[in-house]
Amino acid sequence: QVQLQESGPGLVKPSQTLSLTCTVSGGSITTNDYNWRWIRQPPGKGLEWVGSISYSGNTYYSPSLKSRTSISRDTSKNQFTLQLSSVTPEDTAVYYCARRRIGTYGMDYWGKGTLVTVSS
Repeated sequence: QVQLQESGPGLVKPSQTLSLTCTVSGGSITTNDYNWRWIRQPPGKGLEWVGSISYSGNTYYSPSLKSRTSISRDTSKNQFTLQLSSVTPEDTAVYYCARRRIGTYGMDYWGKGTLVTVSS
């Protein structure tokens, strides 16, 4: 089965860049017809889509976060990454990576999520 695992620092200082890596096993991030997504959930809030990278490397970002977000990938390591710059405490959330088939609703595989706290 496909497994996803988030990794990165759990504490980031305000104004710095939040960087997370999603390591995928059991499937290739270059397999046709899938997007690889970053989703977050602030404390007490609902899920928020941050951005995605497709199997071909095309990127898509939430309009509210686009100016601060960059998603990239390393196909040799079967990983994709999230960088969110100029973070504030409002960026504190559990961050998830997930897989979604293009043209369908919802995700079929999720990572467990990792809590990132923005605080000095």
